Amino acid sequence: MTIPIHIQRACTSEESPDEASIRHWVTAALRTTDALELSIRIVDEQESAQLNRQYREKLGPTNVLSFPFDAVVPEPLPILGDLVICAPVVVQEATQQNKSINAHWAHMIIHGVLHLLGYDHSNEKDSEIMESLETEILLGLDFPEPYLEPAGNEKPSEHH
Repeated sequence: MTIPIHIQRACTSEESPDEASIRHWVTAALRTTDALELSIRIVDEQESAQLNRQYREKLGPTNVLSFPFDAVVPEPLPILGDLVICAPVVVQEATQQNKSINAHWAHMIIHGVLHLLGYDHSNEKDSEIMESLETEILLGLDFPEPYLEPAGNEKPSEHH
Protein backbone atom coordinates (compact mmCIF):
# COMPACT_ATOMS: atom_id res chain seq x y z
CA MET A 1 0.00 0.00 0.00
CA THR A 2 1.46 3.33 -1.05
CA ILE A 3 0.21 6.17 1.10
CA PRO A 4 0.55 9.69 -0.25
CA ILE A 5 2.34 11.45 2.61
CA HIS A 6 3.48 15.03 2.31
CA ILE A 7 6.23 15.91 4.78
CA GLN A 8 6.98 19.56 5.45
CA ARG A 9 9.99 20.47 7.55
CA ALA A 10 9.38 24.00 8.84
CA CYS A 11 11.89 23.32 11.60
CA THR A 12 15.35 21.90 11.10
CA SER A 13 16.08 19.31 13.73
CA GLU A 14 18.91 16.80 13.56
CA GLU A 15 16.84 14.50 15.76
CA SER A 16 13.82 14.37 13.45
CA PRO A 17 13.31 11.08 11.62
CA ASP A 18 13.95 10.50 7.95
CA GLU A 19 11.14 10.21 5.42
CA ALA A 20 11.37 6.41 5.17
CA SER A 21 10.89 6.01 8.94
CA ILE A 22 7.93 8.38 8.97
CA ARG A 23 6.28 6.48 6.10
CA HIS A 24 6.90 3.15 7.83
CA TRP A 25 5.29 4.34 11.09
CA VAL A 26 2.29 5.88 9.31
CA THR A 27 1.73 2.65 7.38
CA ALA A 28 1.89 0.63 10.61
CA ALA A 29 -0.71 2.89 12.24
CA LEU A 30 -3.06 2.78 9.24
CA ARG A 31 -2.88 -1.02 9.05
CA THR A 32 -5.83 -2.13 6.92
CA THR A 33 -7.13 1.31 6.10
CA ASP A 34 -7.22 2.11 2.41
CA ALA A 35 -4.50 4.45 1.23
CA LEU A 36 -5.38 7.90 2.49
CA GLU A 37 -3.43 11.05 1.86
CA LEU A 38 -2.03 12.97 4.79
CA SER A 39 0.40 15.76 5.52
CA ILE A 40 2.91 15.91 8.35
CA ARG A 41 4.43 19.25 9.24
CA ILE A 42 7.42 19.32 11.59
CA VAL A 43 7.51 22.67 13.37
CA ASP A 44 9.31 24.67 16.04
CA GLU A 45 7.91 25.66 19.44
CA GLN A 46 6.64 29.03 18.24
CA GLU A 47 4.46 27.59 15.45
CA SER A 48 3.22 24.78 17.68
CA ALA A 49 2.25 27.23 20.43
CA GLN A 50 0.43 29.47 17.94
CA LEU A 51 -1.57 26.53 16.51
CA ASN A 52 -2.25 25.10 19.98
CA ARG A 53 -3.64 28.44 21.10
CA GLN A 54 -5.63 28.99 17.91
CA TYR A 55 -7.23 25.55 17.66
CA ARG A 56 -7.24 24.19 21.21
CA GLU A 57 -7.22 27.40 23.24
CA LYS A 58 -4.20 26.11 25.18
CA LEU A 59 -1.01 27.99 25.89
CA GLY A 60 2.43 26.78 24.88
CA PRO A 61 3.73 24.27 22.37
CA THR A 62 2.56 20.66 22.35
CA ASN A 63 3.99 17.44 20.95
CA VAL A 64 1.43 16.63 18.23
CA LEU A 65 -1.69 18.26 16.85
CA SER A 66 -4.10 16.34 14.63
CA PHE A 67 -6.38 17.96 12.09
CA PRO A 68 -8.75 15.39 10.53
CA PHE A 69 -10.00 16.28 7.06
CA ASP A 70 -13.66 17.11 7.41
CA ALA A 71 -14.52 19.41 4.53
CA VAL A 72 -17.90 19.04 2.90
CA VAL A 73 -17.30 18.00 -0.69
CA PRO A 74 -19.63 16.58 -3.38
CA GLU A 75 -17.72 13.29 -3.46
CA PRO A 76 -15.56 11.73 -0.75
CA LEU A 77 -11.87 12.52 -1.03
CA PRO A 78 -9.17 10.08 0.13
CA ILE A 79 -7.66 12.63 2.52
CA LEU A 80 -7.05 11.64 6.13
CA GLY A 81 -5.85 15.01 7.44
CA ASP A 82 -2.80 16.80 8.79
CA LEU A 83 -0.41 16.26 11.68
CA VAL A 84 1.71 19.02 13.14
CA ILE A 85 4.58 17.74 15.25
CA CYS A 86 6.80 20.00 17.36
CA ALA A 87 10.35 18.65 17.04
CA PRO A 88 11.80 20.38 20.15
CA VAL A 89 8.93 19.13 22.35
CA VAL A 90 9.28 15.54 21.10
CA VAL A 91 13.03 15.59 21.78
CA GLN A 92 12.55 17.20 25.22
CA GLU A 93 9.88 14.65 26.22
CA ALA A 94 12.03 11.72 25.07
CA THR A 95 14.91 12.99 27.19
CA GLN A 96 12.70 13.63 30.25
CA GLN A 97 11.11 10.18 29.94
CA ASN A 98 14.40 8.34 29.32
CA LYS A 99 13.20 7.09 25.93
CA SER A 100 15.05 6.92 22.66
CA ILE A 101 14.22 9.91 20.51
CA ASN A 102 13.39 7.60 17.61
CA ALA A 103 10.91 5.59 19.73
CA HIS A 104 9.19 8.77 20.89
CA TRP A 105 8.97 10.12 17.33
CA ALA A 106 7.37 6.83 16.24
CA HIS A 107 4.92 7.06 19.14
CA MET A 108 3.94 10.65 18.35
CA ILE A 109 3.37 9.89 14.66
CA ILE A 110 1.33 6.77 15.45
CA HIS A 111 -0.59 8.66 18.15
CA GLY A 112 -1.40 11.44 15.70
CA VAL A 113 -2.48 9.06 12.93
CA LEU A 114 -4.80 7.26 15.35
CA HIS A 115 -6.39 10.62 16.20
CA LEU A 116 -6.91 11.21 12.47
CA LEU A 117 -8.62 7.81 12.31
CA GLY A 118 -11.03 8.90 15.04
CA TYR A 119 -9.43 7.49 18.19
CA ASP A 120 -9.38 9.72 21.24
CA HIS A 121 -8.36 9.76 24.89
CA SER A 122 -10.97 12.13 26.30
CA ASN A 123 -12.18 9.57 28.84
CA GLU A 124 -10.70 6.55 30.60
CA LYS A 125 -12.30 3.91 28.36
CA ASP A 126 -11.22 5.65 25.14
CA SER A 127 -7.73 6.21 26.60
CA GLU A 128 -7.37 2.50 27.35
CA ILE A 129 -8.41 1.57 23.81
CA MET A 130 -6.08 4.09 22.19
CA GLU A 131 -3.10 3.33 24.44
CA SER A 132 -3.55 -0.40 23.88
CA LEU A 133 -3.56 0.08 20.12
CA GLU A 134 -0.50 2.37 20.25
CA THR A 135 1.34 -0.19 22.36
CA GLU A 136 0.43 -3.04 19.99
CA ILE A 137 1.63 -1.09 16.94
CA LEU A 138 4.86 0.07 18.61
CA LEU A 139 5.69 -3.41 19.90
CA GLY A 140 5.10 -4.71 16.36
CA LEU A 141 7.74 -2.21 15.20
CA ASP A 142 10.17 -3.46 17.88
CA PHE A 143 9.84 -0.35 20.04
CA PRO A 144 9.28 -0.61 23.80
CA GLU A 145 5.89 -0.04 25.42
CA PRO A 146 5.29 3.72 25.34
CA TYR A 147 3.37 4.01 28.59
CA LEU A 148 5.71 2.11 30.92
CA GLU A 149 7.15 4.33 33.59
CA PRO A 150 10.94 4.04 33.70
CA ALA A 151 12.28 3.52 37.21
CA GLY A 152 12.44 6.80 39.10
CA ASN A 153 10.74 8.73 36.33
CA GLU A 154 7.44 10.52 35.83
CA LYS A 155 4.62 8.94 33.88
CA PRO A 156 4.85 10.00 30.22
CA SER A 157 3.02 13.23 29.47
CA GLU A 158 -0.44 13.36 27.98
CA HIS A 159 -0.53 13.53 24.20
CA HIS A 160 -2.87 15.56 22.07
